[in-house]
Amino acid sequence: MQNQRDEISKSIKTGDFMTNYHDYGEGFPLLLIHGSGPGVSAWANWRLVLPVLSDKRRVLAPDMVGFGYTERPEGIVYSMDVWMKQAIDFLDAMGIEKTDVVGNSFGGSMALALAIHHPERVRKIVLMGAMGVDFPITYGLDFVWGYEPSVETMAKVLDLFVVDKSFLSDQLAEMRYHASVEPGFQEAFSSMFPWPRQFSVKAMAHDEALIKTIPHKTLIVHGREDAVIPLENSVRLNNLIKNSELHVFGLCGHWTQIEQTKKFNDLVDLFLSQE
Repeated sequence: MQNQRDEISKSIKTGDFMTNYHDYGEGFPLLLIHGSGPGVSAWANWRLVLPVLSDKRRVLAPDMVGFGYTERPEGIVYSMDVWMKQAIDFLDAMGIEKTDVVGNSFGGSMALALAIHHPERVRKIVLMGAMGVDFPITYGLDFVWGYEPSVETMAKVLDLFVVDKSFLSDQLAEMRYHASVEPGFQEAFSSMFPWPRQFSVKAMAHDEALIKTIPHKTLIVHGREDAVIPLENSVRLNNLIKNSELHVFGLCGHWTQIEQTKKFNDLVDLFLSQE
């Protein structure tokens, strides 16, 4: 479980603000882009992945602006363009010309954005419960994005993420709630995905004609019982991206990397290690 000391790590200038990020291992780089749940951070999302995948490569996990412990500039309007610029500024600041990318949910749309608009910066892509195509918003996503802070509401949000409820606890709900109400956190979160939230799904979607142009080797991963992002998204992405493969975990919700940690890490490691 995360605490603030774990979540705050290194910091680097990206454009007009400082980005908080985690940096593990050595070798060819892998960029991890987290999801968009309330109280999320790179550490909260990837804490079970970082120590394993960094065994063979350098793994970098930034807090995207508006989330976690990256600075929130006054007056910023959150958008795909802002997050994509941050990702490129981050790679530039780290001196990284090309990287593999793993994107979770919201981060999946960002991975697609990098592959479409900056294809030379990307080697391979892993999409996990990814957004990136337009779809009728689910009850789960609408509830997550419409989060109003309370421990009870956070417990309901977390309940939507997993099939196996043994991963949940009162302590986890308390910790994620407190993470969601740190100064400026909820204000930023509530401004990102305003009602009607279907508009934000559309804003995070890419032109399918552009998705079809993605040449990169792509691994698409989804939990069959995902109540937040529908499995059909990944089926569509698999059909659109020519050089892609789809792996579906049964008895698994939106938190693939947490509910199926070992299988997820093994699958991603094998995919990234192959020529």
